[in-house]
Amino acid sequence: MKKINWGILGFARIAMNEVIPAILEAESARLYAVASRSQEKLKEAEELYKPEKLYLSYEALLKDKDVEAVYIPLPNALHKEWAIKAMEAGKHVLCEKPLALNEKEVREMVEASKKHKVLFMEAFMYRYTERTKRVEEILESGVLGDIRHVDSTFRFFLNREGTIKMKPELGGGALYDVGCYPVNFATMVFQEEPVKVSAAAAMQNQVDVQISALLEYKDGKTASLHAGFNAFGRNYSEIIGTEGRLEIPDSFLDNEGVMTLYTDQGKEEMHVPACHRYTLEVEDFSSAILESRDPKLKLEESLQNARILDRIFQTLQ
Repeated sequence: MKKINWGILGFARIAMNEVIPAILEAESARLYAVASRSQEKLKEAEELYKPEKLYLSYEALLKDKDVEAVYIPLPNALHKEWAIKAMEAGKHVLCEKPLALNEKEVREMVEASKKHKVLFMEAFMYRYTERTKRVEEILESGVLGDIRHVDSTFRFFLNREGTIKMKPELGGGALYDVGCYPVNFATMVFQEEPVKVSAAAAMQNQVDVQISALLEYKDGKTASLHAGFNAFGRNYSEIIGTEGRLEIPDSFLDNEGVMTLYTDQGKEEMHVPACHRYTLEVEDFSSAILESRDPKLKLEESLQNARILDRIFQTLQ
């Protein structure tokens, strides 16, 4: 079976711990090259994963004609620049969330992907889990009736010093880092944009360390979204309809668990098996390249998410 040659732009924690192992596990992918501006990180990458090529600059990796797809785990503020440079070099691009710092940047990236005829996707790995698949099946079944409210939270306690998550110039803050997940979740459920957005945030060092947003949709539907990294962790969502309610613990994880459905017929607990969300993501994107099709997450959805993030930030000004 043909495998897509992957290049990694930056040996970041998520690349090292999640995405590179996923590439090694995926049937349609091959770890080909890693680029880092740090000699120490390149040495670590070589010792851990033994890629065929190592580059001390991102530009050098992009010039390698054998690199077919690029994964970008760089700080948020660098996504647009390097995604577009990769596209200009003819590479397909899987870019970490959020795609960029605002809708304008995302639109420029989308236009570049179309111009250079390459695939481009935002790396929302949770969309590939068995948990999310089951949520989508329940929504499609209609058992919840008309959806009236979504509640979704993703937070953790950040205790690392010097992290880019606390640097405003690099696109730090809780909304970009983990708040984009509840926003994406609400978009997945409602498949429409809110008509009104309001929010409140706790700020530290010019970045939001905690943020809560209320999204109001047509016909009185609402979504309450919460994110933060200044207190104890929480990863949970709930969907409430006219005929039922679905509780989804660990909404954005890929561990084994239980979701609970409440209807007039009673309470039903549904087992969710564990899976490898990053591997499934890499497999889909690689297969999409080989099969000349779109990957699971559509760019229209990413543009919509970017617009909503913009609107949330605007309410804080």
